Amino acid sequence: MGSLLGLIVLGLAWELWLAPLRPGGSWLVVKVLPLCIPLAGLLRNRMYTYRWVSLVVWIYFTEGVVRAYSDAGLGAQLALLEIALCLALFAACALHVKLRFAKGRS
Repeated sequence: MGSLLGLIVLGLAWELWLAPLRPGGSWLVVKVLPLCIPLAGLLRNRMYTYRWVSLVVWIYFTEGVVRAYSDAGLGAQLALLEIALCLALFAACALHVKLRFAKGRS
């Protein structure tokens, strides 16, 4: 949950203040809206939410890789942070699903 919130905050700060594509902010900030959808499901501990978040996160990982390679300076550093948060989110979701399945089978 912390890495998902981190991705949301990073996306907002990145595109509005820190390193937007255009001065004054960019419409790319709407990329955080899909990240807000699973918050309720994660709070309710829904297995389905954990499973699809672990797939959707790869879109943001891909954006991070592309922007780490193509951007310079602060933008590249923010992209590396995005990559790290995506990997942490995927690992947390995968671990949660694995533990829930193990608990259910025993």
